[in-house]
Amino acid sequence: MTSHPGEAIVTINKYETLVEGLAVKEMSSENGSVILRNPHIAEMSEDVLYHLSLGSGSHDLQEMFGDVKFVCMGGTPRRMESFAHYIRNELNIKLPTGADLYDISRYSYRYSMFKIGPVLTISHGMGIPSLSILLHEVIKLLYHAKCKDVIFIRIGTCGGIGIPGGSLVISESAVDGMLRPYLELHILGKPVQRPAVLDKELAKELKSLSEEHLPHYKSVIGKTMCTYDFYEGQGRLDGAFCDYTENDKLSYLKNIYEKGICNIEMESLAFAAMCNHAGIRGAVVCVTLLDRLKGDQVSTPKATLEEWQHRPQELVAVFIKKHLGLL
Repeated sequence: MTSHPGEAIVTINKYETLVEGLAVKEMSSENGSVILRNPHIAEMSEDVLYHLSLGSGSHDLQEMFGDVKFVCMGGTPRRMESFAHYIRNELNIKLPTGADLYDISRYSYRYSMFKIGPVLTISHGMGIPSLSILLHEVIKLLYHAKCKDVIFIRIGTCGGIGIPGGSLVISESAVDGMLRPYLELHILGKPVQRPAVLDKELAKELKSLSEEHLPHYKSVIGKTMCTYDFYEGQGRLDGAFCDYTENDKLSYLKNIYEKGICNIEMESLAFAAMCNHAGIRGAVVCVTLLDRLKGDQVSTPKATLEEWQHRPQELVAVFIKKHLGLL
């Protein structure tokens, strides 16, 4: 399926109706188990999760991860290690004397992973390719560990559209740069389209919790655009290349804003499509670092950015505590 940008904008509602209809079949698991759509895994003597530095033969994955109920992920190792410390304090989980948080995947030299009780916190890198590799292996990890009723939440940063910096954006759906709500992969030389569906009930619950417990933060719920590029793909004027004018950029951003797009980032499309395909409930919570209608470069002081980036962690911690009966 191909379309021009204008056609994609006009037909976004048609695509969403189609995608959500397909998703009814995707997001279903009778006993809450992770759906592994790969019959070849069962034929392997060992499944090596190379990028996590784990394996189904070298590690007892069920013993190590069988109690996981929440998988929280974000771009950088530092941010997710920070969240690991934060959620440990919020859940009041005590470590043995002399022990500290342990990076389970430190020898992969690619991702960082920490386990705090029922919470797995992992870095996914930047962009769809890095996140996709991680999700393939995390989904298999949870399958081997026989986890059930797991919720995935992406904690990230984004550029807002018509929304001030520091705002929490809870994604109700994800679309690509052409406003198509599906992830298109090229598999064996053929295009494959997978619906990018997030759990809307999760999004509504997160919005409600934000209003109740974090009313001092502005929070919105809406559509998220996921791009394959930080500069030209997001209409920035400050990349190494730019073949459009500032008026072109503003016209485009205002157009997608009118269509319900409230923020732009680089992972939600694959996150939504892969969670949906595996029968996993997924949500995305990001904080805006700027309003793209007012500029392109992030010039906010570092201390303020650090505080803003903690805001999604606070909301997700409230969500986890509620589901564990700790509120």
